[in-house]
Amino acid sequence: MTLDGTNTWILAEPGSSEAVVIDPGPLDEAHLARVIDRVEEGGRRVALTLLTHGHLDHAESADRFHELTGAPVRAFGRGHDDVAPGEVIRVGGLELVAVATPGHTGDSYSFLVPADTALLTGDTVLGRGTTVVAWPDGHLESYLESLQRIEAMTRTGQVASILPGHGPFVEDAAATVTFYLRHRAERLEQVRAALAAGDTTAREVVERVYADVPRSVWGAAEMSVQAQLAYLRERPSGGALTH
Repeated sequence: MTLDGTNTWILAEPGSSEAVVIDPGPLDEAHLARVIDRVEEGGRRVALTLLTHGHLDHAESADRFHELTGAPVRAFGRGHDDVAPGEVIRVGGLELVAVATPGHTGDSYSFLVPADTALLTGDTVLGRGTTVVAWPDGHLESYLESLQRIEAMTRTGQVASILPGHGPFVEDAAATVTFYLRHRAERLEQVRAALAAGDTTAREVVERVYADVPRSVWGAAEMSVQAQLAYLRERPSGGALTH
């Protein structure tokens, strides 16, 4: 489910004494110690921690990381210090822009590094394969809108590459987001066909539509199917998925 594990990203402006850590990950003391060591090797300190969303593989260690570093933790939905859409976050000369990208979860955010035309996407876009719309918190229409938002940023030149929450660096953001939108459209058509063939439950749809996917991820696939079924229920007239 996490491919090679969760990516913890350390960002800092060259020559700065301050660093930003994005997604410290699960509660793994050895991992947290390595992150801090890596920051300090560069003569820096952790000045801010950002979370792309609240899933445990990204955020479970946030409170412990705060204890270890003293750095504030910011995310959407954590309270009075929520990040906001379009907010510019500056730390030690580094500039990040918060981009709301809900859909995988309701609280999903991405963070743009304008100087590098790079977008840290959490689980919204992965470095390999596709992500799950984690129903009921996840919402397919919101997810599609988020992908379209990122696609628009690739067209304007704001985003050229992706630093994902799982998997390798994505060099061609535009091609990857186009693939994601096409994949979602194809899956939705397959779900429509499964319903027309008489499937009545999400599990039956998974067994038909995701037959080529390892059974170990069928649980995640079922969440995505639930999100797709909800999307279709919201469009009883059969409105098309647009790109």
